[in-house]
Amino acid sequence: MEHNEPIPLTGYQKLVIFILAITQFTVILDFMVMSPLGDILMKSMDLHPDQFGIAVSAYAFSAGISGLLTAGFADKFDRKKLLVFFYTGFIIGTILCGLVNSYETLVAARIITGLFGGVIGSVSMAIVADLFALQQRGRVMGFLQMGFGASQVLGIPLGLYFANHWGWHAPFLWIGGMAAVIALIILLWLKPVDAHLALPQQNSAFVHLWRNIKKPDYRIGFAATALLSIGGFMMMPFGTAFAVNNLGITNAQLPVVFMCAGIFTLVFMPAFGKLSDMVDKFRLFTLACLWMVVVVLVYTQLGTTPLWLVIVFNILMMTGIMGRMVPSTALVTGVPEMKDRGAFMSINSSLQQISGGFAAVIGGMIVVQPEKFSPLEHYNILGYIVSVITLLSILLMRRVNTLIKKRSMQQQIPPPVAEGIALSEV
Repeated sequence: MEHNEPIPLTGYQKLVIFILAITQFTVILDFMVMSPLGDILMKSMDLHPDQFGIAVSAYAFSAGISGLLTAGFADKFDRKKLLVFFYTGFIIGTILCGLVNSYETLVAARIITGLFGGVIGSVSMAIVADLFALQQRGRVMGFLQMGFGASQVLGIPLGLYFANHWGWHAPFLWIGGMAAVIALIILLWLKPVDAHLALPQQNSAFVHLWRNIKKPDYRIGFAATALLSIGGFMMMPFGTAFAVNNLGITNAQLPVVFMCAGIFTLVFMPAFGKLSDMVDKFRLFTLACLWMVVVVLVYTQLGTTPLWLVIVFNILMMTGIMGRMVPSTALVTGVPEMKDRGAFMSINSSLQQISGGFAAVIGGMIVVQPEKFSPLEHYNILGYIVSVITLLSILLMRRVNTLIKKRSMQQQIPPPVAEGIALSEV
């Protein structure tokens, strides 16, 4: 692998990374906490796997629809204002999740949260694409994805603790309170992100949306992201139910599993990001995918398993997830032109959410739990499906990588810089 010297980050860029990272932490935690609460919710509300799959997918579907509806407008406003608006709606929806008392109202609250929360990621990615060079984005994505690890180290264990002591409503109220504080930080510290407004925008919002959807190069990026999402969402919602009912892990031990995997993510995620800026992103993505296939095929076949081994497998799985998420995200941000980034990221995020929603529903239809405390059945089938999808995603991401290399050559970038862009990248 050839190495390239990374471009240093300015002080303000580091501040932006911090703001976006803590914002992503709450959004990711709000979504991720549904999975560890899965066993508690399914037992306390007497839900079947297919019902829980719908509860999870409600957020994903509404987030996807919201992203598509706002995609045409995403490049017509200051990205800071968009971030504040949608983050405020996300806070309201999250607090509602902590106040409902029935399955139907929970699904409704998740829909509201998704309508706003699902757009935040795309706005954040558009900000990253505007403020950071492609050779810096691997590191940026590495730090932003630390929100995933932080949610497991701090968020999910605390959420489970709150749920075990004060009921499953408590985690949502806690997340809503944290997000309110972060909203103030965004208002005070983030500068306007409006350089794209100086570029000519002659099309209406819907024409702008359609022009982005019909561009062949953009559709390659959309398809790659959607395929990755299907693989991720299919297993995740039922992970804790599988750990408790099949592997023999207790609810008291679950925070330890999430915390160990999260600590690993926090420690090694910046290294993944830096590595992604120094070596071939597509090669790193491919190795991570192959790694993940092996781990998934073994893990989904396990029966009663010691706690330490479950922790090891979760760390190995997290290595595969993070190893492909950082380079793939960085590569996809290199697909759109600057004037299209907001719309592209919104559409991309929407397809990610919608694909994940379908995956959660399909997963709920495949997985069966005959009784409330019986082991899940057919979870290994999900492992086979996810493995095939992961292998197919390599082919699509290869096309994305080829597209970026070709564009670099067309722009006649000097060889060292062009190579850095081509070789850098959920």
